[in-house]
Amino acid sequence: MTQFDGNTMLLPVGEAASKSTDLAEQLTAVSIVIPAFREAANIGHVVGAVLGVARALDRPFELIVVDDGSTDDTAQVAEAAGATVIRHPYNLGYGAALKTGMRAARAPTLVILDADGQHDPCDIPALLSRKDGLDMVVGVRGGGGHSPAWRRPGKAFLGWMANGLTGHRIPDLNCGFRALDRKMALRLLPILPNGFSLSTTITIAAFHAGYTVGYVPIHVASRQGHTQSTVRLSDGFNTLMLILRIMSLFAPLKVFLPVAGFTLVVGLIFIVTSYVQFETSSIRGMLAVLASILFFLFGLLADQIAALRRGERVQDG
Repeated sequence: MTQFDGNTMLLPVGEAASKSTDLAEQLTAVSIVIPAFREAANIGHVVGAVLGVARALDRPFELIVVDDGSTDDTAQVAEAAGATVIRHPYNLGYGAALKTGMRAARAPTLVILDADGQHDPCDIPALLSRKDGLDMVVGVRGGGGHSPAWRRPGKAFLGWMANGLTGHRIPDLNCGFRALDRKMALRLLPILPNGFSLSTTITIAAFHAGYTVGYVPIHVASRQGHTQSTVRLSDGFNTLMLILRIMSLFAPLKVFLPVAGFTLVVGLIFIVTSYVQFETSSIRGMLAVLASILFFLFGLLADQIAALRRGERVQDG
């Protein structure tokens, strides 16, 4: 195993790295990315715990903290604890911070976790072990992940909808603790949002882009700080719209066909009822049937465009 200085960070990219680091070690390297916003009280402990686990991995790694425009000493504390810190000039959002970290990362495998202390770095080895042969591994939180009771019905509905639209059982839709392939993340980056819904979006997008996804149970503690993953009530609607947007992008027929089918049934009910009661056709029924045909044709057109985009992605990749 090549010896690394300091905090066992990855060596600089370029000629120096190629001379001093074995290729096999580079292929096993890990970039750990932590988005942080006003987490000065917790980030030092989190960075220290992550470094302790990462040094025991017996593989090259780097630890990147993305300070998303914090107004406290988050950046200074993280840097003093041993992390490489990237700063946003102002708050851009949880997703934007992760995007910055993904672009800056140099290892082929990414591990992302929150800065508020709810994720246990000791679960990183389990995520990486499960990652072998998969494109992404998502942590599965037990007991609702310490979510408030008022949020659980909405999360259950979103999970049910995501399961139906993707055709896969997703035990934890939006957990922020996961290991994933960096190339996959960069290819999906253009459709990922800047808000908290990045975790949800990348999970669904990975399924529909043909990537493999696995799950590992993780330990979760109560949030201790101003975590960026704090969710507002309005974010549920935004997440629902994001799911529909992603499905329209990757599998539009799964959106258009149910709408077309529902509209067709409504139209037929109007027509049959009108014939039974008045022995004449129903204009509303005819319009609904026509609308269902248009929805179906729109779905076919959108599906062809999505197929072309998937083909371009394969060629580009």
